[in-house]
Amino acid sequence: MPLFSFEGKRPNVHPTAFIAPTAVLIGDVTVEERASVWYNAVLRGDLNPIVVRAGANVQDCSVVHVTARAGVEIGRGATVGHNCTVHAAWLGEEALVGNGSTVLDGARIGAGAMVAGGALVTPETQVPDGMLAMGTPAKVKGPLAGTPAEFWVKANPQGYQKLAQRHLAGIAEVPR
Repeated sequence: MPLFSFEGKRPNVHPTAFIAPTAVLIGDVTVEERASVWYNAVLRGDLNPIVVRAGANVQDCSVVHVTARAGVEIGRGATVGHNCTVHAAWLGEEALVGNGSTVLDGARIGAGAMVAGGALVTPETQVPDGMLAMGTPAKVKGPLAGTPAEFWVKANPQGYQKLAQRHLAGIAEVPR
């Protein structure tokens, strides 16, 4: 796994975390216990810190970056889906950012909230706890409770923690 220091700051990865061998962590990046950063994801903490809290996951091909004004926090058990951009934003505990979404500067995604796939969360947008936001630009559509999407928000943290441990134990490069 490529880990790079930047101006004296280096990634800090808990031993139980899974970092895919093609993921790249640069600078002030912390990945807590049982969290995972998947294939071809890039987390660049060059201007401010990035924290991936316990049990959270940043999936394949996602980019997490900061600004000079703000870092990124991905809450406990939160999910950043495949091919997402999270830029100087905050995700609450067990929040889910759907595949292909963009969450921009100063946005706050509440605990247990979901940003639907392909959404654009514009700067400073607030998605309250337990709500579903969708569209471009993303708008809050209502509570997740009782919807089919609620299943993904609740099941994803545990499912990805288990899958990460399988990858941690079972991945092996194939010789040519």
